Amino acid sequence: MSEIVSKGIWFRRYAKNLYSIAALMPLVDARLTDEPRPGIMLYSLATAQAEEVYREVASAKAVNTNKCADTIFIAGGPHPSAMPGEVLKYFDYVVMGEGEETLPELIAAIREGRDPAGVKGIAYKREGIVIFTEKRLPVDLDSYPPFKGLLAPLEISRGCPWGCAYCQTPRLFGRQMRHRSIDTISRYARYHKDVRFTSPNSLAYGSDGLSPRLDKVEALLRALAEQKKPIYFGTFPSEVRPEFVSDAALELLTKYCANKSLNIGGQSGSASVLKAIGRGHGLEEIVEACDICLDHGIVPHVDLIFGLPRESQNDQRLSLDLARWIVRKGGKVRAHYFTPLPGTPLKDEAAVPLCPEVAAELGRLALGGKLTGYWSSRSRGRTA
Repeated sequence: MSEIVSKGIWFRRYAKNLYSIAALMPLVDARLTDEPRPGIMLYSLATAQAEEVYREVASAKAVNTNKCADTIFIAGGPHPSAMPGEVLKYFDYVVMGEGEETLPELIAAIREGRDPAGVKGIAYKREGIVIFTEKRLPVDLDSYPPFKGLLAPLEISRGCPWGCAYCQTPRLFGRQMRHRSIDTISRYARYHKDVRFTSPNSLAYGSDGLSPRLDKVEALLRALAEQKKPIYFGTFPSEVRPEFVSDAALELLTKYCANKSLNIGGQSGSASVLKAIGRGHGLEEIVEACDICLDHGIVPHVDLIFGLPRESQNDQRLSLDLARWIVRKGGKVRAHYFTPLPGTPLKDEAAVPLCPEVAAELGRLALGGKLTGYWSSRSRGRTA
C-alpha cells in the first residue's frame, strides 16, 4: 500500500465540487487533478455527476489502458453517502457523511496497511459483501479550517432540523444545527476580498434552526464589519427560510451587508404541497418575507421547485401565480425541476410534467430576465 501512496494523493477537480475539496485540502496532503492518476484518487460527487464519474473510473481501471491498475479510488459526498452499494461497484471505499475526520484516518490506514474496519464512517467491500463500519459522530466545525489553498465561501453552519422530503442536507449532516464560532469565521474571513457564506439557513446562525437568534447574527456581522470589506449574507450559495425574514433581520442586513438581494427558499406556491414536503411554513410566510425585503430595499430572489411528486396542475398554477406576483412586486425567481435524490423520502418518486401553459409562462418570465434556472426535464441544466 505504501507504494500506492507514494504515487500521490489526488482530488479529482470538478467545477461543482470545489467547495468540498477546499474543506478537505487542509487535512489531506493531496493535489488537484483533472483526470485519474496513479496513487489514491479522491472524488466528491452529487447525484448529477454520478454516471459521468462512474464512466471515468471504469475507463481508468480498464485492463487495456493499465493507467490506474493499482490506484485506490475513494468517493465521498451526498451521492456516495446515500448509495454506497452502487458506488462500490466502481470505487474501493466510500466515506459516509462528513469527511473531516474520516478521510485522513482512512488514508492513514491505507498507508500503514491496517484493516479499514477500524475506521469509523466508511463502507467497503470484502469478498463481495458491503461492509459498513461504526457510524461517526458529527464533527465540531471549529476543530477544522473551512479551507486552505482553495478559497471558498465560509461555511458558518451545518445541519438542518426541518427534514424537507426532497432534501439531502439533514440526512447527510443531521437535524441538529452546528455553527462555527465568530472568532474562527473572522479569522478565515481575512483571506477574502469580500465575505460570502454557506449555510442551510443563514439567518439561523447561532440558533437551533427552529427560531432565530438575531443577537448571534448581529454579533457575527458586527465582528466581520470591523474588517471593512463587503459582506454578502443570505445570498448564493446560501439562502434563508422565509419565516426567518423579519424587519429586525432586514435592518441588520441593510446595516452591515453589501447585498441588495436575499435568497429565499420558498419551494412552492401551493399550501398543500408545502405541507406534503414538510417545509414547516406556508404560503403566507413566503409572501410576507418578500414584502419585508422590498420594504427595506432588498430584492427577494425566491427558489421554487416545479414537478414535485403528486403535484397537481392546480398546484403548478398556484406556484406560477406566486412567481408572477414576486416578479410584479420587483422580485426574482429561480426555478428548479424536481430531481429525486437518494437518501431522501422522495428518492423513488418521479417528477410530474409541467402543464403546457405553466411551462410557457415560465419561459416568458425567463426571456424577460425575471426568472432563471430550469423548470422541466427539457430545460434541465440550462440557465436562462
